[in-house]
Amino acid sequence: MSSVIAATRFSVLDRSRTREGHTAPEALRDTVRLARVAEELGYHRFWVSEHHGVPGVAGSAPTVLAAAVAGATRTIRVGTGGVMLPNHRPLVVAEQFGVLESLFPGRIDMGLGRSVGFTGGVRRALGRDREDAEDFAGQLQELLGWFRGTSPTGVHARPPEGLAVPPFVLAMGEGADIAARAGLPMVIGDLRDRERMRRGVDRYRERFRPSEWAAEPYVVISGTVAVAATPDEARRLLVPEAWSMAYSRTHGTFPPLPPAERVEALSLTGREREFYERGLTGHVVGTEEQVAHELETLLKETGAQEVLVTTSTHDRDALVDSYRRLARIVHA
Repeated sequence: MSSVIAATRFSVLDRSRTREGHTAPEALRDTVRLARVAEELGYHRFWVSEHHGVPGVAGSAPTVLAAAVAGATRTIRVGTGGVMLPNHRPLVVAEQFGVLESLFPGRIDMGLGRSVGFTGGVRRALGRDREDAEDFAGQLQELLGWFRGTSPTGVHARPPEGLAVPPFVLAMGEGADIAARAGLPMVIGDLRDRERMRRGVDRYRERFRPSEWAAEPYVVISGTVAVAATPDEARRLLVPEAWSMAYSRTHGTFPPLPPAERVEALSLTGREREFYERGLTGHVVGTEEQVAHELETLLKETGAQEVLVTTSTHDRDALVDSYRRLARIVHA
């Protein structure tokens, strides 16, 4: 095995994607089952995500789902990728993670993003608007202050005060600068725009200020990695997500994942085909040998310490097989 791959942590982010023919509750239970598999395969951490009002995603309450995942596993780190901080009061987020850390000490991560609701309707339902994302840096400092016990309100957060829950910043847009100034580990994607990713990583490292949370830069790169017995089988893993993304771009709603064979039988418009083909490119995909080579190149280019794999597909057996094959590469 490559020494670069051997020195890198590999983790899983599951977005609890709903699938055609299956319910949202099934998707959440699938996430918990996948976490058990990830632990058995030796992945470092398992994260869940936050989406509201999206037909294709069941994961709307990441700290609740993280509790279920942590309760169903024993050793793997568990966290969020991420809690969208502008949607919530920082005190409430701190309390939720304080409870998680108290119940599962030494296993909880706090991944934080700056996105607000996906649509205007969702933002109104959350009582938020786009401008709430503009003070993400301030919200982040307030959140971390609850763990330090430094709130100017005189209020003390229980149980988070005094606990150490590792924070991570999801670096979308200006997130790299925010992570660097705060001295926090950074999660950056996606793999489809390697040049933009490298620029973000370089910017983060150049501007990083050591903190009590991290003495030096820590980079997690995230994206889709699909591994199968043949290149064609690996590519088919990408088909449901690529179609759902194309549909969302052309119809305004993000649907459940369809089976690959149904997508392959569809007649797409020119615009749909353009988005669909774009969704199939830029990922790390192929046989074990091909993926190992691609990962080694990617890690040398970015110097990342960790890879967060975000693959989603309709065929859960094929998804688990992909993670098994990736684990063989990592632990060879």
